[in-house]
Amino acid sequence: AEDITAVDSESGIRIKTAPGRGAFVEDIFVRGFHMYTMKYAFWMTGAYGSHPDGGWDPKAIPVVRNVNYADVVATNVTMAGNLAGISGSPFTGICIQNVTVEIKAKKKKKPAWNCTDIAGSSNRVAPAACPLLPEKAAECAFPTDVLPIDQVELKVCS
Repeated sequence: AEDITAVDSESGIRIKTAPGRGAFVEDIFVRGFHMYTMKYAFWMTGAYGSHPDGGWDPKAIPVVRNVNYADVVATNVTMAGNLAGISGSPFTGICIQNVTVEIKAKKKKKPAWNCTDIAGSSNRVAPAACPLLPEKAAECAFPTDVLPIDQVELKVCS
C-alpha cells in the first residue's frame, strides 16, 4: 500500500488477529502514509478475541511476520504505536523507518509506544520506537518489482 492519506480514524495502520484464527499475516509493505487525528498510528494485536463462528480451534496460532512501514507522517495522534503480539508466538520482522508522529498534548502523559511480544527494528523514528524495535541503520526491505500498474501513463483528453 502506497501514498495513502487517512483522517479521523481510530488507527492508521491496524493488524488484528487472535489464537484460534491460524494462518499467516506476512510480507506487508506500507509506504508514503499521511495520517491526521488518530488514536494510534500503528496498532497490532494478537488478542483481538473475535471469531467468525463457534467452531474455532484455540490451538491454531496465527503467524505475523515481515511487516514493513516506511515514510509515515502522523499528526494529532494519541499514541504512536500499540503493538501486542501473542505470548509464545511473537510478531516478528517488524521494520519501521522514516516515521514522524506528532503526539497531541494530553493532561495525563502516556508513553508514545506500548510493545509486547514483538521483534524487529526501527530506523529514523520519532518519537523513538519501543525497546523491542531497536534503532538500526538498515533500511526496511521493500519489493523492487515493477507492476503493470506502474507502467500506466495518464493521458489527458481535451
